[in-house]
Amino acid sequence: QVRLVESGGGLVQAGGSLRLSCAASGGIFSRSNMGWHRQAPGKQRELVATITTGSSTNYADSVKGRFTISRDNAKNTVYLQMSSLKPEDTAVYYCNLVYGWRDYWGQGTQVTVSS
Repeated sequence: QVRLVESGGGLVQAGGSLRLSCAASGGIFSRSNMGWHRQAPGKQRELVATITTGSSTNYADSVKGRFTISRDNAKNTVYLQMSSLKPEDTAVYYCNLVYGWRDYWGQGTQVTVSS
């Protein structure tokens, strides 16, 4: 059974940094594309960044140059390094695993950026 557990969220001042982690279990991590999404209050969930099995990355325009997604297949973990944080980055951040037609989500971790 696939399980995703996010960690690393918290409260940070604008301009600060945080690193989110998502640990996956279930034995398919290295064969899966991974992503980070976020949902702010009253808004739809949006894609933040993705990383393929070959470590190709893609970012939302709003985070390009500030966020970096990476993966460690030995640790079954995907990371999101967030720098130069802005108040508009405040949201619940969700980890996503895609394996073929299967789609799995973590429970989310709250990131709050104060101005």
